[in-house]
Amino acid sequence: MLRSVLIVSALACAVALTGCGKATAPTVSSMDSMTMSSDPMPAGNGTQSSWTGYTLVPTATTPTQFAFHITGPDGKPVTTFEPDQTKLMHVYLIRDDLSGYQHVHPTMATDGTWTADLATLTPGAYRAYTTFTTPDASGKPIAFALSVPITVPGTATTTPLPAPAPSTTVDGYTLTLSGEPMAGMADSMSLHVAKNGQPVTDLQPYLDTYAHLSAFHAGDLAFAHLHPGGAVDGDHGGPDLTFDAEFSASGTWRVYVQFQTGGVLHTAGFTVAVG
Repeated sequence: MLRSVLIVSALACAVALTGCGKATAPTVSSMDSMTMSSDPMPAGNGTQSSWTGYTLVPTATTPTQFAFHITGPDGKPVTTFEPDQTKLMHVYLIRDDLSGYQHVHPTMATDGTWTADLATLTPGAYRAYTTFTTPDASGKPIAFALSVPITVPGTATTTPLPAPAPSTTVDGYTLTLSGEPMAGMADSMSLHVAKNGQPVTDLQPYLDTYAHLSAFHAGDLAFAHLHPGGAVDGDHGGPDLTFDAEFSASGTWRVYVQFQTGGVLHTAGFTVAVG
């Protein structure tokens, strides 16, 4: 099953973190080459703001931008990171109805402040995550996934979650996800990509893989990262891809698939029932 990968929230809101795994939801101001499976795996389920002395600290936010830094055990901003799937930091956002998915890559200033540009957030309750890898005192790379809640003021409308289904379509492509995931059990899932009834074989590398999958649990918004198997070899990936899969809990998950063709990034969503 999808190998769970926690994601650290890169929210930029002035918010006081009140302890490990706890944070006050900030309000957005209207003013203001290796395969992924070789990367270190973070502990937890991505819903904590602090882990083993490292803390996600939002600093400012607007409806289109998050700023934050990561503090280490000494309380100072961390400035040394190692690439994780070609990027030093990944930022994810999801609304509490499992819509509004965003996955972006922020930039870091010399003082350790990260800034992530976002598509405009609609009103509602969100959780922001970031995943990153940093060396510990001995130089060993440690992977983290931290997150914090945020609130975008205004009248929120709820998007009904689609029922579980093996196939979905996006931009003329049909994606089929197969497997029978069970909570806490490592297994594999398969993805098939087609267009106009024909297998797609021109998938291009994106983040050193032919498809990037991330998943969010309905209710507590736990995060899982699905790890692709096999190496990237030119612009001819597909039509069939295999992923290591491990979900931390049973219930309903929303899985987002990102893949690239012709220089265009596509994002598709699946609702998956995990036993």
